[in-house]
Order: sequence, then structure tokens, then C-alpha cells
Amino acid sequence: MSAYDACVSDSPELVDWALAERVARRVAKRHAPVIDLRSRRRLADDFAELTPIAESLVEESTGLQSTAGAARADVTDRGGWAHANIGSFRRLLRPVLERVAGEDGPGRNMPPPLAAAARMASGTELGVVLGWMSTRVLGQYDLFRAEEGEAPSDAVYYVGPNVISLERRHGFPPREFRLWIAVHELTHRAQFTGVPWMRQYFLDLVDKGLTIASPDAKQVMAAIARMASDVRARRNPLADAGLIGALAPPEQLATIRQIAALMSLLEGHGDITMNRAAADRIPGADRFATTLQARRDSARGTTKLVQQLIGLDAKMKQYAEGEKFVEAVERAGGPELFARVWEAPEHLPTLEEVRDPARWVSRLGGRRLELA
Repeated sequence: MSAYDACVSDSPELVDWALAERVARRVAKRHAPVIDLRSRRRLADDFAELTPIAESLVEESTGLQSTAGAARADVTDRGGWAHANIGSFRRLLRPVLERVAGEDGPGRNMPPPLAAAARMASGTELGVVLGWMSTRVLGQYDLFRAEEGEAPSDAVYYVGPNVISLERRHGFPPREFRLWIAVHELTHRAQFTGVPWMRQYFLDLVDKGLTIASPDAKQVMAAIARMASDVRARRNPLADAGLIGALAPPEQLATIRQIAALMSLLEGHGDITMNRAAADRIPGADRFATTLQARRDSARGTTKLVQQLIGLDAKMKQYAEGEKFVEAVERAGGPELFARVWEAPEHLPTLEEVRDPARWVSRLGGRRLELA
């Protein structure tokens, strides 16, 4: 057992984690492409070679230098990605699970049959979500996998079947596409390990959002009433943060908005960097970006509903808003002005500033933004 597993093993087991993984792996296998051994080996060799190249390109482009040592490529399948993220969710959900199972928590005196049913239900739901997501993800820097008390993880995941499937379907040049993916993920790693305060700030923000989460039935009913009001006003109640945001009490919603603003910044910066950092090495970058955007926008029916419920639609919106913010700030004051976001948490944009960059420029740059 790793130190990470030990730190979560004493959490209240209100989720059947083993069931969650079994369900996730079963969902992940659906329509999985068949990858021969030679292709898998080539993929692993390529990412092992391209990951340090991407790391250098990101450092040169952004000025952010990782303090976590050299990055390590971890090529996995969909089931392996789901397994890694089960561990991340155990760490992520620990504060709220401790509250529910605590002395005053609603799970404290739950009858054993009902508790077992609840564990199975939550495990199944989590497994379905992670299994579905494993069919979409190309790469990931997972900062939650770092063991407590130790340096941030050096691993960057690449989901091999999904990468190869897209290359085959769209005729992407494999080396170009793989470097393009690596640059994006190494940008996220640089953000969290090259900005001294970023990782702990993000983890504290997530913990705060989960700690103030309330299972109180009255608040859930109030949230449902707000959702109904949004629907009557022809607003999508799931647009900003999925079902979690729609059901959140006001104090939790404020934290969710902080997280959304930060993720917009990081995702937008990541997308811009992946298209800039290796422009001379990746002539197909524009086509890759256009194709993946069309893939995101083409979701229909059940897929669209799942994306809205888990907040993936909101995440896609974050990419676009974040890119526009970075571009607007750089038009106003160049890369030097944008670099001020990394100086302190107080310099991060609010969600309102992400959507109206002139406000951030006025606050940090001391002058009005001239929009093109």
C-alpha cells in the first residue's frame, strides 16, 4: 500500500470504490478500438521522447519552470485512467465523506442495509461517469495523485486508445498530434509546479468547496426551486457548473465560481500555449484544434445530457472564455501584463473579469482595455 492509499483508507467508506472501478472499466471497454502490440509500443516510445521536448517548449513559451523534476510519460488504457482517477476522487471527496459519516452527519446512524445500498449506488454512479469520461480524455496531469507530504507527481497520463482512435479517424500525423497533446498537458504541469503557490491554493479551494457542501434536504429543495426558475426564464441551470453548481448553496456556489474562474484561466492558457509553443514543429495544430472543437460541439442526446450533468459543457465553455481572456490581456499589455496572474492569488481574475477582461486590466494594469 502506498502512502497515498494509506491516507485515504481510513476515510469513511460511503462509496463502494471497488464497485466504482469495476463499473468504470466495464463502461470504458464499450467501443474501445483494438490496438495491436506494435502500435502500443510505438505510442509509449513516442510519448517518452516527446514529453521532455514538450516540457522544454512550454518553459520557453511561458517562462514557467517546473520545480518537480523531469516529467514522466505514463501511457495507459481507459481502465488505467479510470483506476488513477478513482484514487483522485477518494482524496478529493474525503472532507465531505467525513462530514456525512461524522457524529452529527446524516450517515452516522444509517441502517446497515440502507448504508450498503447507498455505497453501491454511489459507487455505480461514479463508475459510470468515470467510465464515460475515460472514452473522451486524451491526456491529463493529475495533481491529486501526489502523495501527501511529498513533492507533486511527475507523471503525465496519455490515454493511448483515445489518441490512436482520433489519429486514425481524422488522418492526423501521429508525431505532430502527440506532441500537440503533450504540450497542453505539460502546460498544466508547469502551471501547478512552476507557480509556487498554485497547487496548494487550488487544493485548498477544492477542499473548501467540499467542506461547506451540505447534504441538508431543505437546501437541496431550494436549489431545485432555483433550477425550475432558471428553466422558466429559459436559462440553462447547468450551464456554469453542471449539476453540482445547480444544487450548491450560495456559500458553496461562490467557491465554485472561484474554481471556475481559475480553471478558465488555466485551460485557456493551456490551449493558447499548445498552439504557440511548437508552431514550427506542429503545422497541423489549427486542424487539430478545429477538429477537437467540432467533436466537443457535436454531442447530442444522452451524450449532451451527461456532459451537462457532470459539468463538462461548462469546462468546454471555460476553454473558450479563458483563451479570450489571455488574448485580450496580451493585446492590452503584452505577455508582461498577463504574467502578473502568476504573481499572487490576489492577481487571479474573478469569473466576471474572465468574461470582461477590461476589468482585470483596469485592476492590475491601471488602464482601460482597448478591445480590437
